[in-house]
Amino acid sequence: MRPGRLLAALGAANGFAAVALGALGAHALKARLAPEQLATFHTAADYQGLHALALLATGLACLLVESRHLRAAGLLFVIGILLFSGSLYVLAVTGIRWLGAVTPFGGVSLLAGWLLLGIGLWRGADRR
Repeated sequence: MRPGRLLAALGAANGFAAVALGALGAHALKARLAPEQLATFHTAADYQGLHALALLATGLACLLVESRHLRAAGLLFVIGILLFSGSLYVLAVTGIRWLGAVTPFGGVSLLAGWLLLGIGLWRGADRR
């Protein structure tokens, strides 16, 4: 499977998961979690949804332009979603505090993904 197709499909899957988990938090977990935990859960869903769109856009861009920067951006978005949103989901539901130490690594991965997406689009625009 071409990297662009895989990244776009992962973006769509993460978009689906973000909506489903956001609904779970809003309905099923509302009565079970403390307000602070619920806010953490919603932050995870919000960032997953936002970066699902970034991943989808990165995948589509990869279909148009061959770029190692775009492929790396996609990988960083996947890692960032797993580390950032994943750690926040688990932290919110379980209360395991040490997972908060993992979250910043996910945030840095998401930031690096945006940087490489910009570089890949900037450099790739001239190579069509």
